[in-house]
Amino acid sequence: MLAERRRALILDALARAGSVSVTGLYRRLKVSRETIRRDIHKLDGANKLCKTHGGALALDSAEPAVAERMEINIAGKRAIARRAAAMVSDGASVILDCGTTALCLAEILVARRRLVVYTNDFQVAERLAGRNDNRVFLLGGEVAGNQGAAFGRDATAMLAGYFADLAFVSPAVVSAHPWLMDYTREAAALHETMIANAHAVVLLVDRTKFGRTAPVRVANFERARTLITDAALSAPRLRALKTIADKIIVAR
Repeated sequence: MLAERRRALILDALARAGSVSVTGLYRRLKVSRETIRRDIHKLDGANKLCKTHGGALALDSAEPAVAERMEINIAGKRAIARRAAAMVSDGASVILDCGTTALCLAEILVARRRLVVYTNDFQVAERLAGRNDNRVFLLGGEVAGNQGAAFGRDATAMLAGYFADLAFVSPAVVSAHPWLMDYTREAAALHETMIANAHAVVLLVDRTKFGRTAPVRVANFERARTLITDAALSAPRLRALKTIADKIIVAR
């Protein structure tokens, strides 16, 4: 079977199921596991799927669970987190989004002291609460089980009562327009409030989030000061991103 045909079948399976495994593709396509892994690597490099340990996820599927996202581009997310952490001084007030990049950032911020943290992410709150004289405010709301975080009107209303020095926001995708976009209205509303309620806004966008779309557009993005990514940016994409953030940092 030609490689192009095989890769088309992999993308077709993803479109129907949202995820595929190397084992399942090996049994279906009757080629070696190593061949399947090379195909997935090639398609991931072309930004047509998200490679995971043992398989792949469709780019336009619903937001995958935290455990699955921890297997996607973790080195890039940690590089982004290191650059973001350098912006946080002892005693700062910080809004921290939910998700794997925010969790990587929280793991570095455990060394800071006297932080005031507002977050909807349970694991982020757990990492930073009860240490170094930090104060951590966990936003209430409806729990999204696969996200390990709370969303909805209650979370947004609670955050609306606070203002922070820094907000680290990680939208689901950055479309080609470019727009910040999310999979649900609840997530978009919370991100809009995070962006509105901080003196400086930093967008955390790893390479897997570019060039995709999601159902809901995030407003207020023009208030962003900085965007940190691990992606190699072409000149046209860099120019486009300047409409979202004044400063673009590529983390390595």
